[in-house]
Amino acid sequence: MGTIQLQTKIPGPKSRALTARREAAVPRGLSHATPVYIARAQDAWLEDVDGNRFIDFAGGIGSLNSGHRNGRVISELESQLDNFLHACASVTPYESYIQLAERLNQITPGKFPKKTLLVNTGAEAVENAIKIARAHTGRAGVVAFEDAFHGRTMMTLALTSKTHPYKAGFAPFPSDVYRIPYGYCYRCSYSLTYPSCNVYCARHLEDTFKRVVAAEDVAAVIGEPILGEGGFVNPPPEFFRILMDICHKHGVLFIADEVQSGFGRTGKMFASEHYGIEPDIVVTAKSLGGGLPLAAVTGRAEVMDAPGVGGLGGTFAGNPLSCAAANAVLDEFEKSDLLSRANSIGQRFEKRAREWKERFELIGDARGLGAMRAIELVKSRDTREPAPDETKKITQYCYEHGLITITAGSYGNVIRILVPLVVTDQQMDEGLDVLEAALASVCEKRPSLVEAVTK
Repeated sequence: MGTIQLQTKIPGPKSRALTARREAAVPRGLSHATPVYIARAQDAWLEDVDGNRFIDFAGGIGSLNSGHRNGRVISELESQLDNFLHACASVTPYESYIQLAERLNQITPGKFPKKTLLVNTGAEAVENAIKIARAHTGRAGVVAFEDAFHGRTMMTLALTSKTHPYKAGFAPFPSDVYRIPYGYCYRCSYSLTYPSCNVYCARHLEDTFKRVVAAEDVAAVIGEPILGEGGFVNPPPEFFRILMDICHKHGVLFIADEVQSGFGRTGKMFASEHYGIEPDIVVTAKSLGGGLPLAAVTGRAEVMDAPGVGGLGGTFAGNPLSCAAANAVLDEFEKSDLLSRANSIGQRFEKRAREWKERFELIGDARGLGAMRAIELVKSRDTREPAPDETKKITQYCYEHGLITITAGSYGNVIRILVPLVVTDQQMDEGLDVLEAALASVCEKRPSLVEAVTK
């Protein structure tokens, strides 16, 4: 018997009742990708309140690389519960905070002395990274990318690219933020083709410093080594090396936002490693906490020490339970094969995606690194017009048939894979079978989206 076990039509009666309560109690701004309500979970599966069991290809939006209720995480949490729940690291510090900082200093890219600040969320980590960069350089400007996502606070919304639903209605945003195109080859902003383009999108940063904002006014460039919400776009291999060379030529820091791409998702501990770069600051969160809220800012020691005493902190920043969970997550990576598993998952997905691309005109691009994979859906491969409506229909078909998926992309036309790395081959294949059936179902209703090879 497979992992998927559906007892009711989706959503079931208990989930429908909770939706009615939610609509009365929770603001509409808090969206939800599916109408099912979770009751329990383990490894790579979820069970809802109606007893329906799903394979989880969303992983808490990439927060569960080590799996739901990872055994090491649960054990460390139980031990911490026997000691204390909260003390505030800014009042009475504790060893687990220091231990985690030491480990992050060691494993993040960069062969130089580092220090780490722990906070609660990815957005909070990005905010602090900007504060630290400004304190170190004495400059205000920040350069971010098109299709970027860095969070939902006011500063991180200024850095985030996608307007709806994230930015609309919340302006004005903090100033001194400038935006340049990302290395998005499938939708090149300059209508060029790699590699003959000579990675113009990265070299354009020099032009930005001449025509938009002076380099000496810029504290940092912040970028995701592989776009998250922007559609799981991995740029050309030279992209970030060129950017960093330009940054360092002008005394500008480079901040790598590894909130979604970190902790094994791409087949390496950090996506920056794929590009051979050593960011001045690395921002992490999501899977760091193994399911608990935790984020980190890790950077060059002299950069991290720029803010004055008391300039950084937060009441729950680096909570002891979250620190215990994160140390267990790092133990899991040290003692298991999660990195190789990520690459195996990626290869399994890539093989199926190649077959789908030959079969379904709907798929314009299939891409990613390691287990951080996605397919971009288009109405026509010739025009590359996004197909967000078809994307919604596919995700709906998936959850109605036992697979939890989520979308991405500035146009809402990308299906991303964030399955926990502990997924079994059987579960992975079962989930991919559902996704394939969803693609076929949507394409059958629009014959033009099916390639001639299926006829």
